[in-house]
Amino acid sequence: MGEQKVKKIQTEEKRAQFIKHLLNDIKAMEYMLENDMFETGITRIGAEQEFCLVKNDWRPAKNSVEILDEIDDPHFTTELARYNLEINLDPIELTNNCFSKVENQARSLLNKADPVAERHGSKIVLTGILPTISKTQLDMEYITPRPRYLALNDALLNLKRTNFNLHLQGVDELSINHDSVLFEACNTSFQAHLQIDPKDFISSFNWAQAISGPILAISSNSPLLLGRELWNETRIALFKQSIDTRKISLALKDQQPRVAFGNSWATGTAVDIYKENIAQYKIILAKEIDEDSLKMVKEGKIPKLKAVNLHSGTIYPWNRACYGVGNGVPHLRIENRYLPSGPSVRDEIANFALWVGIMMARPAKYDNMPEVMDFQDAKSNFIKAARYGKDSMLVWDKKEYNVVELMEEVFIPLAYEGLKKAGVSNEDAEKYLKVIERRLHGKTGAQWMISNFRRLNKKFTRDTALRMITKSMHLKQKQNAPVNMWSDIKEAEILQKASRKVGHIMSTKLLTVKENDLAELATSVMEWKNIHHVPVENEEGKLAGLLTWTHAQKYQNQSEANGIMVKDIMETNVVTVEPQTTISEAIGIMKSKEIGCLPVMDESELIGIITIKDVIAFDND
Repeated sequence: MGEQKVKKIQTEEKRAQFIKHLLNDIKAMEYMLENDMFETGITRIGAEQEFCLVKNDWRPAKNSVEILDEIDDPHFTTELARYNLEINLDPIELTNNCFSKVENQARSLLNKADPVAERHGSKIVLTGILPTISKTQLDMEYITPRPRYLALNDALLNLKRTNFNLHLQGVDELSINHDSVLFEACNTSFQAHLQIDPKDFISSFNWAQAISGPILAISSNSPLLLGRELWNETRIALFKQSIDTRKISLALKDQQPRVAFGNSWATGTAVDIYKENIAQYKIILAKEIDEDSLKMVKEGKIPKLKAVNLHSGTIYPWNRACYGVGNGVPHLRIENRYLPSGPSVRDEIANFALWVGIMMARPAKYDNMPEVMDFQDAKSNFIKAARYGKDSMLVWDKKEYNVVELMEEVFIPLAYEGLKKAGVSNEDAEKYLKVIERRLHGKTGAQWMISNFRRLNKKFTRDTALRMITKSMHLKQKQNAPVNMWSDIKEAEILQKASRKVGHIMSTKLLTVKENDLAELATSVMEWKNIHHVPVENEEGKLAGLLTWTHAQKYQNQSEANGIMVKDIMETNVVTVEPQTTISEAIGIMKSKEIGCLPVMDESELIGIITIKDVIAFDND
């Protein structure tokens, strides 16, 4: 999440000061480009490994800060949520067995964190979206208590001036309103960096955009969110909507969300990408800056461009231009932000090698991308890949391919060529690109997760199925086998039932009736659907009562029942519980009150219902 010592812009004076530094940074970057001050002649790669922390029941933990303090290693840093951490891997020259070195360091650092997490009652899971995240883990108590995250949350909410709305349509549908940026924390990625020669930056950046769809399609690993089966790479839509500060109005405006693929090919130089970001996106965070970057470069010194980097850190394009300084020398790089975390470290490095290889092998015909490819084709490929993963049909060179054909005929040969051109050893190229080839004819992480979820969800509760998937991912990641070698989850993998809450087993597929509905209609629907308990809502959509089959039967066969409303026969003294109520507490309430169901309330909102049937299913899991 970048620089930590930041704050919201408090006054117009502070805003003006920060903007002055921002504009000076742009001028300084232009000066450095004009005077060839950027590093050339060497290519380095780097990566950021994000990972999730779960408790022993396989649900999100909230002890990342305590674990980070005990690890005490500068490679590790916090993320937005208290169930995520990030590892910043060391930059390394793109040559010889560099990808094996990246994998070895990633595994070494994860192995360092693993026993520390265990001592804190937690485990590490690599996944694009943690399957067991529930609405509970999206409350503000789960935000990492660091100034940057709190300031970012406040600043984005201030821009939005209302709650964020999330609506995703896949196999299932998810529509929810939320009041913080914590939905963004559901996204966990493996961010890959490639250093680029300044003179080739725009051609490389456009090429990175063009190849995003095919690479995402074969790398997808995020199909589940809040127990719903959505996109193969749900992160793409989730990240965009989770911090979308645009306002809906009667005007037709072409505003860009802060998470975006873009609307056109880049032109000019790298600095024009930064200019576009400043023009398009409001400045929401600031910090005290003590360097005059323009003055520094004219004196032959190298600035950190703190203002421009901070502003860029509040914008999240899927391919991002990055400025950095290493050993006192400035460089430019492209950050690939769309690759998900997991399914295994070996899979992640294979995705990384595939991307870098293709980047390095760009055919000359694509040097001027606007002449050979419509940007809308690249963008359409990306969205289709996110939705359908390996089952996508993508357009390349004005022809339509399925993902397997496109990879085998075009991109894998390019990847081999590019890695060889960069001086990567044949052993490393074979080691990682073979993982991709086998995945083409096997399963992606998304496909493995979907097939297991559908099968397990037929026999177990949704919560149990999601926890079994999370547990299995953790165990298989320990073996470091790529996902194409993963077997299906064995039903014998029994899970502990400790700490089960109402929110874990309640039914969220609610059938409700209105208090002014005809009782005959309501009772008929109950009979047709074989439902014995139906929540009753008033005109404002709030819980007003409960209609039970016992009440309904008293009136169903009476001749004078015509004209009777639901409100005339419903139970108005309704006993409710919260999602945090334990299963044992709920059972006790139902026994003591001699009732067969409990509506589940989140503050004043009806979010589910738990019945005796749900409790029996829980006991049988």
